[in-house]
Amino acid sequence: MSGQRLAGKRALVTAAGQGIGRASALAMAAEGAQVFATDVNAAALADLADANQGQIEVFELDAMDDASIREGVARAAPDVLFNCAGFVHHGSVLEASDADWDFAFSLNVRSMWRTMRAAIPGMVERGGGSIVNMSSACSSVIGAPNRFIYGTTKAAVIGMTKSVAVDFIRQGVRCNCICPGTVESPSWHERVKALGEEMGSYEAALEAFVSRQPMGRVARAEEIAALVVYLASDESGFTTGQPHVIDGGWSG
Repeated sequence: MSGQRLAGKRALVTAAGQGIGRASALAMAAEGAQVFATDVNAAALADLADANQGQIEVFELDAMDDASIREGVARAAPDVLFNCAGFVHHGSVLEASDADWDFAFSLNVRSMWRTMRAAIPGMVERGGGSIVNMSSACSSVIGAPNRFIYGTTKAAVIGMTKSVAVDFIRQGVRCNCICPGTVESPSWHERVKALGEEMGSYEAALEAFVSRQPMGRVARAEEIAALVVYLASDESGFTTGQPHVIDGGWSG
């Protein structure tokens, strides 16, 4: 059911072409926000604007390119920034390469630093704003098998979120992060397929993912998007600097 909890707010979303980013762009638009849905893959955004009668504007943004970020932030002038871009590397510390480490920190951490650096001055000038960063339950919250690089970057996101929150709390800028468990999305299905090749079948890999979930299922992207809407809205006005775990009881 649609509402107006975000009426009058401008929201910039990275990685809005699929999964949590897409679901969050739709959810914020349904709550009255003017949403700027971005992705490095412009084709993935094609149908978002058509379905929302001008409530969603789409454009290409490369979260690993500082110039693209600055141009996107200037265009959106966001009151809400949702940093959703990221990548999941597989493997333990013994399988981590320098190239994978550098790529993961560039996309999972540095991109958020750059978007926040670009967006915060405008938020302060306009009297405040809300930043929502995508972390993970696989971070400093809980360890997950074969997620060494990913978990390390997502722990860094929690620390970065807390630092930004304390630095700008008196200027009206809130900064929180979301720590989901396993979420059904196109990228997750790709990871299941990759694991299935190692295990001998897609079904075996799917069972391995689902069996570790206390609820016996993975999350829907829309369930994470509901938390994004809350943190973007004034309803969470007394909340900042917090990692919000939404993992179906995985971390206990």
